[in-house]
Amino acid sequence: MIYEAGSYDVVVIGAGHAGCEAALAASRMGCRTLLVTLSMENIALMPCNPSVGGPAKAQLIREIDALGGEMGVNIDKANIQIRIINTGKGPAVQALRAQADKYEYHKEMIKTLLNQRNLDLLMAEVEEIITAEDTVRSIITKTGAKYNCKTVVVTSGTYLKGRIIIGDIAFSGGPGNQFPAEKLSDSLKDMGLKLGRFKTGTPPRIDKKSVNFDAMEEQPGDDRQLRFSYISPLPDRKQLSCWLTHSTPETHQIVMDNLDRAPMFTGVIKGQGPRYCPSFEDKVVRFSHKDSHQLFVEPEGRATDEMYVQGLNTSLPEDVQIKVLKSIPGLEDVRIIRTGYAIEYDYVFPSQLKLSLETKNISGLFTAGQINGTSGYEEAAAQGLMAGINAALKVHGRDSFILKRSEAYIGVMIDDLVTKELDEPYRLLTSRAEYRLLLRQDNADLRLTEKGRSLGLVNDFRWQIFQEKKKTLSELISKLHQATFTPADEVIREFLNSKRSAPLKDRISLWELLRRPEIKIQDFYYLGLITVNDPDILEQVEIQAKYEGYIKKQKEQVERFEKMENKSLPADFDFSEVYGLSNEARQKLDKFKPISIGQALRVSGINPADINVLLIFLETKRRK
Repeated sequence: MIYEAGSYDVVVIGAGHAGCEAALAASRMGCRTLLVTLSMENIALMPCNPSVGGPAKAQLIREIDALGGEMGVNIDKANIQIRIINTGKGPAVQALRAQADKYEYHKEMIKTLLNQRNLDLLMAEVEEIITAEDTVRSIITKTGAKYNCKTVVVTSGTYLKGRIIIGDIAFSGGPGNQFPAEKLSDSLKDMGLKLGRFKTGTPPRIDKKSVNFDAMEEQPGDDRQLRFSYISPLPDRKQLSCWLTHSTPETHQIVMDNLDRAPMFTGVIKGQGPRYCPSFEDKVVRFSHKDSHQLFVEPEGRATDEMYVQGLNTSLPEDVQIKVLKSIPGLEDVRIIRTGYAIEYDYVFPSQLKLSLETKNISGLFTAGQINGTSGYEEAAAQGLMAGINAALKVHGRDSFILKRSEAYIGVMIDDLVTKELDEPYRLLTSRAEYRLLLRQDNADLRLTEKGRSLGLVNDFRWQIFQEKKKTLSELISKLHQATFTPADEVIREFLNSKRSAPLKDRISLWELLRRPEIKIQDFYYLGLITVNDPDILEQVEIQAKYEGYIKKQKEQVERFEKMENKSLPADFDFSEVYGLSNEARQKLDKFKPISIGQALRVSGINPADINVLLIFLETKRRK
């Protein structure tokens, strides 16, 4: 029996990382929003590694934060370890990484959701999305409740027809043996959406009390006070260590001896898994020449003895998992708390989406997160934020909010999703961003905070902090350009000598001096030449000085890129009219329906010759 249960502007289905960001964004933009979850106990769940950040992913979190999202603020409240990785590399790939207390992260996100104005939470299973004239009208839950709505954001993660696999055992289930969503996939198919099947996995969780840490290498957090969000207070809490160990030849032999029981190799698993996060048994087979692989034993929280064995994703039978673990140094007497497993799930082919993450054929229907074929909490949260923003803008009758590849890693990711064929779960990498020196984690607030403010997502408190930072940056850069010294200045001469830096030949500014590799901006503070000592601001100014030439070149590349992006294509453009296009190019362009020449060039299978044909056609048409 279906009954009328209420009306909302935006309904968000699923309360993982994508769903939380989508619901918060829509409600903060003034939309009456309903967030529906299968389980209140699993809101913002971290079913895999309870950590966020790393290359490209840290940039995403900072971008979410700059736009007024929640992930950065929440991980700053709930982390148990934080550090910068890739410190030996350039600033484009350096990244923050934080280990989370997954229970604290869940608790803090619940608190934020419950205190958010315009937002209601509901525990239910959505079975059907109702449309009329290819437009979203309502949702219906398993218990018959009908909620009318103007837009729907589906953020169902890995729950759509989820199937858990451990050895030769397989059963319906979501992450961590939760209930799956069995009928929503059918509703999406009935609307004409094409769905595929992907797979991911997780390692066994082990009991801390059974681990011999003396046989492992300690991995402590960073000594510095670090945070993801610029509005978070600087942390003052004890950090917990992670631990490094390695698999052994014995470990690998156990795996090889049991491949006939491994679902990855017996055909039990049908879905394609992520290449960048393979199962352990897949690594052993593919890299048979290696005697060992790194494994990190990481805590899951302050108030639990569960530890996560990063690098040991597996769907081997439980008895084999135990043997594998016991062959690893430090885990000889280990006890398993939770068995590792693989999970298969339905996803929507993202080529069916616009850059706004709205489906091309159903007005008002948005999808975000792993349902779009991505992997990772950060990728999900970023998509959720964008889908929530655009759902709210649609309700308000405003144009969609789109980030370009040259503006944000978020723009890179979404553009990749809608223009490229996915044959495995998508993971964002720094190598995917052409302009990564411009899209660093340290300058995300400078790139995006003003955009977040215009959307109504950046509150007065965040805006004030941003304005103060901008002012301090500007004044410091001006000071470095204006302060000059000559070879006769004794203080500078002695300083350069102590740094084994070449003596001055002519008058030079502090800005030019800072471009020398051996000179650090912190040195100027210790010499009394500047008064700013904020590590974030000093880091940003130093990067701008040392990489000024490279940054200028990338900005020139962006200008050329913009010319192609500004050559727009109509939404109803008929590629069959373009004489000279190859059949493959015509089919691909008709499938992805790019909105610009630049986007057309990024469609897989399209080559420069095809673009030239398209440009000639457009110019001929324009002249006529």
